[in-house]
Amino acid sequence: MGYARKVGWVTAGLVIGAGACYCIYRLTRGRKQNKEKMAAGGPGDMDDTGDCSGGRYNDWSDDDDDNNDNKSIVWYPPWARIGTEAGTRARARARARATRAHRAVQKRASPNSDDTILSPLELQKVLCLVEMSEKPYILEAALIALGNNAAYAFNRDIIRDLGGLPIVAMILNTRDPIVKEKALIVLNNLSVNAENQRRLKIYMNQVCDDTVTSRLNSSVQLAGLRLLTNMTVTNEHQHMLANSISDFFRLFSAGNEETKLQVLKLLLNLAENPAMARELLRAQIPSSLGSLFNKKENKEIILKLLIIFENINDNFKWEENEPTQNHFSEGSLFFFLKEFQVCADKVLGIESHHDFLVKVKVGKFMAKLAEHMFPKSQE
Repeated sequence: MGYARKVGWVTAGLVIGAGACYCIYRLTRGRKQNKEKMAAGGPGDMDDTGDCSGGRYNDWSDDDDDNNDNKSIVWYPPWARIGTEAGTRARARARARATRAHRAVQKRASPNSDDTILSPLELQKVLCLVEMSEKPYILEAALIALGNNAAYAFNRDIIRDLGGLPIVAMILNTRDPIVKEKALIVLNNLSVNAENQRRLKIYMNQVCDDTVTSRLNSSVQLAGLRLLTNMTVTNEHQHMLANSISDFFRLFSAGNEETKLQVLKLLLNLAENPAMARELLRAQIPSSLGSLFNKKENKEIILKLLIIFENINDNFKWEENEPTQNHFSEGSLFFFLKEFQVCADKVLGIESHHDFLVKVKVGKFMAKLAEHMFPKSQE
């Protein structure tokens, strides 16, 4: 009896493990990654339920298969050996299960979506895998499944109620950059929910530190910037990034075009908040920032940077705060804007830019700068 019991437990373990692996491979089938709306843009509006329209993430691609639209990933158990009668039956059962699962998913899925929508029970199983597994490939697959489902508003609430926020946030401590990126993407999709944002704010400092210290232009850094952009859509948590604004300007100056644009979207959120104007002006900026105006930089980068400067100029009450202007240190954004002649020369460097919109924005920026920062000079 003792031997039979051991054999039974071993068999049960194999079946459970096989089912978990099959579940992961089935749940992670989807289409190509869609860009997150909130991370790709600046501020967005919360809907009546506290959600913003978030994008979907899917990192699985079947491009190598010409007929991938009608195929599912089938996991065969270890005992389904080719060439044996038992193996043939086991493989047939596995294919039948995959077909039934695929049809069931299609019935529950949105008519306009090919993504797999999981039930609360299935989401709980995936969260258990994230919490218990130490295998990077299992974590990656499970996080992709969660990221797909976190794109749906109703699933964001379910994942939160299942305790998924701290479970996913725990993965931020991993050293595996691929797994960390997937965890950041899941949190990014979840963060477009107002209640989720309030619970995720305790991780903002960690995400911020990881983002500024990650390898420049890496996927982890970009995923972190997108999450911080989502978390600063409203003014509620922006003050938590006050001490990192100088680091963001450093990333903007040193990063590639994609990093620059993502940093600008984050700074644009901050610049639209009057309460953050002083913190932005206090930030230390690289000396290379002015060089952006001396060459034909990307049009979108120039326009966004000018909008940020305009918002700061509009939100900071220069006359009311005149007694405190001596508190700003050399090398700060305040001095960059305060030195009107130097700033004007730099802006004039792109006055001959071929794009008409850039010319208009430059003229508007210089007019506001003269009006608000130097009202006495006009007398």
